[in-house]
Amino acid sequence: MKNLAVIDIGGTSIKFGAWVNNELITLGSEPTPDNIASFYKILKHRVDEIKATYADISGVAISSPGAVNKEARQIDGASAIRYIHGFPIFEQLETLFDLPVSIENDANCAALAEVANGAGKDNKNVLFLVLGTGIGGAIIIDGKIFHGSHLYGGEFGFMLVNDHETLSEACSPVNLARKYNEITGEGLTGKEVFDLADQGNQIAYELREKMLKSLAVSIYNLQYSYDPEKFILGGGVSNNPRLLPLLKKKIHEMVASVPIAEIEPEVELCQFKSNANLYGAVVDFLQEHK
Repeated sequence: MKNLAVIDIGGTSIKFGAWVNNELITLGSEPTPDNIASFYKILKHRVDEIKATYADISGVAISSPGAVNKEARQIDGASAIRYIHGFPIFEQLETLFDLPVSIENDANCAALAEVANGAGKDNKNVLFLVLGTGIGGAIIIDGKIFHGSHLYGGEFGFMLVNDHETLSEACSPVNLARKYNEITGEGLTGKEVFDLADQGNQIAYELREKMLKSLAVSIYNLQYSYDPEKFILGGGVSNNPRLLPLLKKKIHEMVASVPIAEIEPEVELCQFKSNANLYGAVVDFLQEHK
């Protein structure tokens, strides 16, 4: 088994770890710098520390935002970290570390972690949905990431769920809060609006019902498009214990309303939380550098 340095690049912080003797060791984080020179300096310093501390580090596994183009060996698309996009960053980092490098999209890494040793560990075909500021996700087919023809595989947030809203607009907790606050003039969070619906607040209840229905319709449609063994939900909203039972009820109603529907989508919450991207980056490296 390879020992690796592991990095999770985020918009506000960069997490570090080491994969040693088949175990993940978390090693803290650094604030994400605003320029690429500082970015390289931090990464080299931390990887050099890992190499000095742990024996036989043979590569660097990285989770990153953006559309990771493994063929072109660069990060396409856009993210909050603009300076990592649009050039052959794989080669730059391999020169910096003097080690082989793998990079995969952060949502894809989280999905790989779940399939390797989480909620999807007994499954080969899984759809992973991340409910955060928007809706992201990943498609796992035969245990591996399906990137799609344009690197948009798993970008479920782009799907239209009604005449004017994407899945991200209809179902993210951030937008749930925005809609409620625009009506009431309050400043609640998505979780607060979600919980307020249980306390008899009619506005919160109706908005939550619309959110759950849109998510249920999307899961139903994806079930009959990709036919996965299960769906795994991640993101901050997955910590809300009320989400899963309410969503399952909506999905059940959806399936019951379609006479020809024989399969009810199986939905579970993710098991990995804050370290999912680090763990998944390791899985990606080991798949890529067998």
